[in-house]
Amino acid sequence: MVGNLPEDSAGFVGRKRELSGLKRALAQDRLITLVGSGGVGKSRLALRAARQAVPAFRDGVAWADLSSLHGDRLLLATVSDACDLWDHTPRMPVDALCEWLAEKKILLVLDSCEHLVAPCRALVGDLLTVVPGLTVLATSREPLGLAAERLTEVEPLRADGPDALELFTRRLAAARGDEPGAAADGRTEAADGRAEGAGGDPGVAGSAGAAWICRRLEGIPLALELAAAQAGRTSVAEVAVRLDDRFDVLLADAGARVKPDRHRAMRTTIGWSHELCAPLERLLWARLTVFRGDFDEMSARAVCAGGPLGAEMIGPLLDRLVDVSVLKAYKAMGGTGIRYRMLDTIREYGGLWLRELAEENAVADRHAEHFLEFARRAADGWLGSEQAHWYRMVGEAHTNLCTALDHLLISAPARALRLVGLIGFFWSCCGHLHEARDYLGQALDAGPDSGPDRTRALWALGVTVTLQGEYERAQRISDACTLSAARDAEPEGTLEAAYLSGLIALLKGRAAEADRMAADALDAAPGSPFDSPGRLRCHLVRVFALTGLGRLPEARKRALWLRRGCVDRGESWTRAYLDYQLCLIALFAGEPLDAAEHARAMLACKQGIGDSFGIALGLDVLAAAVAAAGDGERAGLVYGTGQAFWSTVGHPQRGTPELAGVREQCERAARDGVGDAVYEAAFRRGAGLDLDTGLKAALVPPTG
Repeated sequence: MVGNLPEDSAGFVGRKRELSGLKRALAQDRLITLVGSGGVGKSRLALRAARQAVPAFRDGVAWADLSSLHGDRLLLATVSDACDLWDHTPRMPVDALCEWLAEKKILLVLDSCEHLVAPCRALVGDLLTVVPGLTVLATSREPLGLAAERLTEVEPLRADGPDALELFTRRLAAARGDEPGAAADGRTEAADGRAEGAGGDPGVAGSAGAAWICRRLEGIPLALELAAAQAGRTSVAEVAVRLDDRFDVLLADAGARVKPDRHRAMRTTIGWSHELCAPLERLLWARLTVFRGDFDEMSARAVCAGGPLGAEMIGPLLDRLVDVSVLKAYKAMGGTGIRYRMLDTIREYGGLWLRELAEENAVADRHAEHFLEFARRAADGWLGSEQAHWYRMVGEAHTNLCTALDHLLISAPARALRLVGLIGFFWSCCGHLHEARDYLGQALDAGPDSGPDRTRALWALGVTVTLQGEYERAQRISDACTLSAARDAEPEGTLEAAYLSGLIALLKGRAAEADRMAADALDAAPGSPFDSPGRLRCHLVRVFALTGLGRLPEARKRALWLRRGCVDRGESWTRAYLDYQLCLIALFAGEPLDAAEHARAMLACKQGIGDSFGIALGLDVLAAAVAAAGDGERAGLVYGTGQAFWSTVGHPQRGTPELAGVREQCERAARDGVGDAVYEAAFRRGAGLDLDTGLKAALVPPTG
C-alpha cells in the first residue's frame, strides 16, 4: 500500500462542488488533469481529492511532486520513488515502473506538470497503456494533450463569497498567532485615519476590509495567503490601502508580459508582496531560488550569504520570509531539523530578480561548491556514529545534489567527477542506482582521465553496476578501477578497488578468489579495520569469503570481532552485513534462535539507512531462521514480506550462492511443518502487507 501524501497542516477551505466532481471523475476516468493558473489552488485541491480517494484504490495513492525538477532527467526516478520502486536492475526505468505497477490498482498524482508537459504526456501514455488498474490525477497550467484526458478547470474561490473570506481570515489568524476562527478585525484598523466606512473603500476596517482584499485579489488562494501574511505584520486596513496604491500600477506593468488576466493578477500580487519585503529579504528571496529542492538554514547560509547579506542575518531573514508566506517551513523526518521550501510560482518570480541582479552563475557556483563540501563531509562521516544520519541527509539533499551535478558537468567537469564519486555509494545503497549510473558515466566521460577522483568514481560505478546484476560489465569496470588505483598509488583507492573485485567474485561464487584479493590488499596496507572505509569493507569481504568456503568458526570469530568495533563506533552498514553472515553461520550450526536475533539486528540497521535491497536479504534469512525454529506459518509470513521488498528493487531473490540452499531447505521445512495450504496463505498475507507494516511485524520477536 502506497501512502506518501504530503501533510496539509494549513487546512482546506471550500471547493465542495469541485471535490464532488473529482470523486465522480476518479471513479469513471483514468486521466484527470486539473488545469489553472499558478496559485489558484490546484495542488491543494488534488491533495484533498487524493486523500478522500484512498479507500477506492486497493494499492493506495502515490504523490509525485514535479515542481523541483529542472528538465525531465529525474522524472522517472521521482515517479518511481513515489510508487515505492527502487529498481536495482539495468532495465529501462519506464519498463521497470510499468512492470511494478502492472497488477496494482493505484492512483498516481503528478503535481506541477506544466514545465514537463511533453515528457509527462509520454510517460502517462505508456503507463495507462500497460497498467489497467492505474488512474492518474495531474495538475498543470496546461493540458497534457492525451486523448483519454478529462480536463477540470480550477477557478479561484468566488471573490465575494464566504470561502475566500474564510481562507483570508484563517491565514491572517495564523500569521498573527491567533486561535483559529479569530476575527479579521482583531487589530486597531479603525484607528487608521484612512478608514472611512464601507462599500468599495480599501481603507475600511475589519471584516469589510478583508472582504475588499478578497475582491481585489479575485479570490486567488495564493494571493490571499500572501496578503494575509502581510496583514499579520501590519493590519488589514494598511494592506488594503497599499494594495489600492500600487496594485493598478503593478497590474499595468505585468499586463504587457503576462497573460491571461488571472495569471497576471497572481504575478502582480507576488510583485506587490515582493515590494513590501525589505531589500535584504528580497535579495535572499532571489538567491534562494537556486535551491530546486528543500534546504536547511546551514545550506542557505553557505549559498546565499555575501555582500550586504551577512551569514548571521540568514536565520532571522528566513523566519521573516516564512512569516510572509514566501517560504514554507517544516520539521524534517528523522530529526534532521527545520527545512524550508519555496512554491514554484514564488520561485519563478524570485528567479526573474536573480537574473536582473546578474547573480545566476555566481549563486549556482556557490550552491555547487556547498554541496560538494556537503558530499565530502558525508563521505568522511560514513565510518562512524553519524553514518545513518548522513544517509538521511544525502536522501533529503537528493534534488539539490542533482542540481549541483548538472551545473558542474557544464562548468567544472573535474569537480562533477569528485562530487558524484563521493555520493555514488550512498545512492547505490538507497535505491538511486539509475541516477548514480547516469551521472557517474557522464562525469567519467567529461572529467580527467586519471587521478584519485576518477578511481573513486570507477569504484562507485562498479558497485552500482554490480548491484544491478551485470557482473561481466562490472568486472570490466573493476579492472579499470584497479589499474587507476595502481597509477594513483594511494592505499584507500587500492583497498576500494579490491573490495569491488572481491564483491564481484563473491557474487559469482568464487569465494577463494575473493578472499585472496581482499587479504592481499589488506596485507599491502597494514592497519586497523576501522582506519578507513575501504579497509573495513575488505575485511567484510573476507568474512563473506570464509563463510562461502565453509570455514565457519574462523568466519564467526572474525565477524564477531568486527561487529564489536562497529557497535562501539555506531556504524550501521557493515554491522548489518556482519549480522547477515552471523545469521547464516548460526543456521549452518543449527542455532535458529541466534540466527533470528542476528537477522533482526541486520534489519534494524538496514531500516535505519533506508536500504531496501539489504532489508529484502534480511527478511529472507529471518524467515529461514523462523522456519528452522519450527514456526512454519510465521516463516511464510516473513518470506511473503521479503518477496514484497524484492519486488520493490526489481530483482528475484538475490544474494551470495550459499543463501539459495538455505532458502530452499528452510522453505521445505516450513511447508512440511504446517502444510502447503497454511504456508501459502501466510505467504500471501505477508506479500499483501504494506512495506512498513510487514517490516514492523517481522522485527517483533515471538513471545513465549
